[in-house]
Amino acid sequence: MRVVLDTNVLVSGLLKPDGNERRVLRLGLAARRLTVLLSPAIMREYEAVLPRPRLKLTASEVSQTLNALRAAAEWVEPSFTLRVTKDEPDNRFLECAAAGQAAYIVTGNARHFPRRYKRIQVVQARRLLELLAPIGEPG
Repeated sequence: MRVVLDTNVLVSGLLKPDGNERRVLRLGLAARRLTVLLSPAIMREYEAVLPRPRLKLTASEVSQTLNALRAAAEWVEPSFTLRVTKDEPDNRFLECAAAGQAAYIVTGNARHFPRRYKRIQVVQARRLLELLAPIGEPG
């Protein structure tokens, strides 16, 4: 299953060890049960957000997470620009998902995105885990 992870999912996954977002991260980075799609624009956003002092993540946590993403993700280079969402940076996630033929964008801010863009569904981490439940998911 091909997915794009909104930055808030990555942040929540790091800050909440028992949360659904952490489970999604494990499925993509450790278990590789999900194909996480990344574009250069999304990686730049991750690199800008994760070190923010208010998140209180250590330099090691940030580095390890970004390195794991670089290693596990499938990189895509969108050749088009979308103007679908009002929040301009969110369009980069739609572009990555469309270019990489993702099934889902996983976000904690579903209201910032359309419910669906072409064949791409926008879901929260909990919903993605429900969709994966029939094929099994490590705890």
